Amino acid sequence: MLRSEELQDEDRRIRQLQVAVALAQSVIAQTEIPLGQAWEMVAATRRAALGLFPGKELAFDLIYLPRFLRLLAARYPGSRATVPLLAP
Repeated sequence: MLRSEELQDEDRRIRQLQVAVALAQSVIAQTEIPLGQAWEMVAATRRAALGLFPGKELAFDLIYLPRFLRLLAARYPGSRATVPLLAP
């Protein structure tokens, strides 16, 4: 693959991940799903991210997990939600 093609592919994967994260956050924020199901969506989004960027678990946990934690804390106040083990 040429360098420009590699960059285009990475840009495409980044956009796919951004859309997946935005969609998951929208569903969690705008629907009446239980907390457990919301965590399942976070885990599914993480699996999708790792499918697009294998071996980048730490990057997801540093960039996107805090965003999901803030959303879940706001959406489910008083739930004292802890981060479940998010299997890859």
